[in-house]
Amino acid sequence: MKKFGLIGHPIEHSLSPTLFRAGYDGRYPYELIQTSDFEEAYARFLAGYDGINVTAPFKELAIRKADILSDECKVIGATNLLIKTPDGIKAYNSDYLGIRLWISMLSDGLKSMLPPKVLIVGTGGAGKAAGQAARSLGCEVVLMNRTQYSEDIRPLSEFREAFRNADVVIYNLPVRLAGLEQFSSEDFTEGKAKYILEANYRNPSFDKDLIQRLQAIHPKVEYTRGETWLLLQALTGYEIFTGEKPDLEKMTACL
Repeated sequence: MKKFGLIGHPIEHSLSPTLFRAGYDGRYPYELIQTSDFEEAYARFLAGYDGINVTAPFKELAIRKADILSDECKVIGATNLLIKTPDGIKAYNSDYLGIRLWISMLSDGLKSMLPPKVLIVGTGGAGKAAGQAARSLGCEVVLMNRTQYSEDIRPLSEFREAFRNADVVIYNLPVRLAGLEQFSSEDFTEGKAKYILEANYRNPSFDKDLIQRLQAIHPKVEYTRGETWLLLQALTGYEIFTGEKPDLEKMTACL
C-alpha cells in the first residue's frame, strides 16, 4: 500500500493528516515525519514513503534532492511535494497550484482590475510560489519581505503604501506587522474590492477583530483564511500523490 507523509518543523499542529484521511476515507496512510533535521527527514522518506509534503523550513532544501523538477519548481526554486517515480524523485509545488486556483476563483471580481495588482508579503517558499502563480495569470506583482535579498524585494516599511495600491494581498509572514490596526478609509478605494489571503492558519495576524474593523471601514474587504490555501494546495497536491481526486466536500468539512 502506498504511504505518504509531511516533513517540516514544527508540524505537530498540521491539519494535513486529517485532510488526507478525509479526502480518501483513510485508504492511504499519511504520517507526520517529525524532526528538525532535514537530512534525517529525507532519509525517512526514502526508506518508507511514496511521497511527502514539505513545509517550512525545508522547501528550498528539498528541491535540491529532486531528480526531476515540474515546470513551476524550475521557476520558483522551492518545492512542497516530492514523489518517487520510475525515473527518480520528482518535485512539484502545490502552493503554486493552489494560489492559481484561488486567484482564478476571484476572476469575476478582478475583471475590472486589469491587470490585478498583487502584493506578496513574505517571500519564503510559499511566498515565492504565490508570486509566480500570480504572474502566470497576468497579475502585476509586488514582493515585500523582512530581508531584502534582491533588488525587486521592497522593505516592510513600505507596507501601508503597497497595501493601499494592491487589489490582492497575500500575507505569508508568521508574525503580525505593527500598524495593521492603523488602517483608515484612505487605505481603500471606494467601491473597489480588496482581497486578502493569509497563509498562517494557526495564529493569523488578520484575526476576527481586525477583519471586522477593516470591513467596518471598507465593506468590500474580502478575507480568506489560511485553511483555504491549505485546502486548495491539498486538493491539487494529493491528486499528484495518488492519481485519484480527493473528496473535496469531506476535506472542507474538516476545517
